[in-house]
Amino acid sequence: MSPLAAQPARRVAVIGGARVPFARSDGPYATASNQEMLTAALDGLAVRYGLQEPGAVGEFVAGAVLKHSRDFNLARETVLGSALDPRTPAYDIQQACGTGLQAVIAAANKIALGQTESAIAGGADTASDAPLGVNDRLRRILLEARRAKSLGGRAKALARIRPGHLVPDIPRNAEPRTGLSMGEHAAVTARVWGVAREAQDELAATSHQRLAAAYERGLFQDLVVPFRGLARDQNLRPGSTVEKLATLKPVFGLSGAEPTMTAGNSTPLTDGAATVLLASEEWAEARGLEPLAYLTAYETAAVDFVGGDAAGGEDGLLMAPAYAVPRMLERAGLGIEDFDLVEIHEAFASQVLATLAAWEKRGLAPVDRARLNAAGSSLATGHPFAATGARVVATLATLLAEREGPGRGLISVCAAGGQGVTAILERT
Repeated sequence: MSPLAAQPARRVAVIGGARVPFARSDGPYATASNQEMLTAALDGLAVRYGLQEPGAVGEFVAGAVLKHSRDFNLARETVLGSALDPRTPAYDIQQACGTGLQAVIAAANKIALGQTESAIAGGADTASDAPLGVNDRLRRILLEARRAKSLGGRAKALARIRPGHLVPDIPRNAEPRTGLSMGEHAAVTARVWGVAREAQDELAATSHQRLAAAYERGLFQDLVVPFRGLARDQNLRPGSTVEKLATLKPVFGLSGAEPTMTAGNSTPLTDGAATVLLASEEWAEARGLEPLAYLTAYETAAVDFVGGDAAGGEDGLLMAPAYAVPRMLERAGLGIEDFDLVEIHEAFASQVLATLAAWEKRGLAPVDRARLNAAGSSLATGHPFAATGARVVATLATLLAEREGPGRGLISVCAAGGQGVTAILERT
């Protein structure tokens, strides 16, 4: 056979994961950088699976959404400060809230193609240590001063600086094309799809209750690494009920009739980091490691949310999984009924419910709610943007392994910019 002939893709095993507990912004991790959190998660994984020796890991791929200029090489710098061999290659990736899952896909593709035997994927984000940009008017003046050919020219440019130029540019959770925040977009989608307040509160309460139960039964014993005084996700409210959540006032969609979205059924700004170890079957067998599950399919999609939410259509900012999942299932020859577990990232309860409704409208079977986010999800854990995908992959793989038999899990992650990243995990 020619060396250039196509080789069959290898199965990609999910070996395990490690993450720091997620914390509410401006809380315990207020002074922790993306690199510090990601290093803690990576070290937890390295220690658990004995990855410190030279060449143990073929590659590390990770990213962050809110990045300082100092984080231009975040993944590589994280490796250099971690327990991994400093000769481990690393690179950054970013696709908003889909970053963590896209990192997993990027690593998995190289393993499947035989380009590496093992890789770690992950992500980190801090809403507390968000970068502050120089006021754009000040930036232009400083650049003009730098380009000046004489001292007088520089002085002339700098003399135009005014007090108002010293106000920094603060990151905004808003879409550049519409000016609407993610929450406001989700509120439009909730109205278009007729998502009721009580259904949102029920989903949120269930997320907290299931996450609490998962901690109690020890599901996260091997997945969560204590960090800065936290051993559990800070946002977790075990006593959450529909009745308690019903007392909260709406915070999004206030300009519309009967707003339904509150701080309780929306994900809070969060700090945290997560990693997941992937490998070939041969690598796992050589190390005596049993895979938790296998990554068998993935799909991405994007929607025209400007012509959706902004124009009152069904294709809202966070609705791309409504297209990605049906395409992926058709390609895999599967239906929703073929999945034992379904993990939908809970950016907002309304977005989860709208996605479920959209899947049914596109011909998929209804999702059994007992199988949906069985250990809670982002409404309870919080959502450090780039970390969520790795958290979901590691959690779902662990849940499948906990079943002690064959099983299949579906992952759906919505992302800013009208995008979606989805995947399938299987345990044979």
